[in-house]
Amino acid sequence: MVKKVALITGAAVGIGRAIAVRLARDGIAIGVLDLKRADAQKVADDITRNAGEAIGLEADISKRAQVQAAAQALRSALGPITILVNNAGITGFKPFLEITDEEWDRMHTVNLKGTFIVTQTIIPDMIAAGWGRIVNISSSSAQSGSAQMAHYSSSKGAMIALTRTLAREFGPAGITVNTIPPRFVMNTVMSEESFQEPPMAGRREAMRLMGPIQREGQPEDIAGAAAWLVSDEAGYVTGQVIGVNGGRYI
Repeated sequence: MVKKVALITGAAVGIGRAIAVRLARDGIAIGVLDLKRADAQKVADDITRNAGEAIGLEADISKRAQVQAAAQALRSALGPITILVNNAGITGFKPFLEITDEEWDRMHTVNLKGTFIVTQTIIPDMIAAGWGRIVNISSSSAQSGSAQMAHYSSSKGAMIALTRTLAREFGPAGITVNTIPPRFVMNTVMSEESFQEPPMAGRREAMRLMGPIQREGQPEDIAGAAAWLVSDEAGYVTGQVIGVNGGRYI
């Protein structure tokens, strides 16, 4: 069996951590990447304590040189990278008319350009292997829109368009590219911070009851979908938006 190596960005906490732990449980070697290596290494240590294989990596995904260095460290330690989960990102709430150029640029630099840089860095490994899996973590706000989140929602909507474009371009090379747009996933830093913001404060219970499955999403829900998308069984699935949202679309 050919060894599979995955790079998970934003993997120190929340959804990224859950995906890293789940893929390690499935026998995949993991590069745990985050802004601070010490935080990433804690997750890698948890994985190795449970008989998995992982290393902690540090990079700001919007900085190409840092991403290239982290990718090379992962290759040197564990081998070519054939699975990529683009999970790292930032969020924010602000009325549209108050968003500054700097805030707009920062959101798109991290969420969209960062995804571009990481994917462009890793995909040559997949082309060489003739096999690859890319999962982009977007957002349900990219599908429905979200008031006071124009900069965030547009950056995540662009990720969906990028997903479909890459699926077309690299499908002949044996690479699948899909996106998961989570909705209302709790126990993550981003979600907990969001519910402190004025547009969301006090809405937690109401949002829980909006979907057919009336509970809060958990990072493990996203991890389960990601695990399937990177598996051999999902080899005929590409360019898809896999909603993990409790059935709530709007």
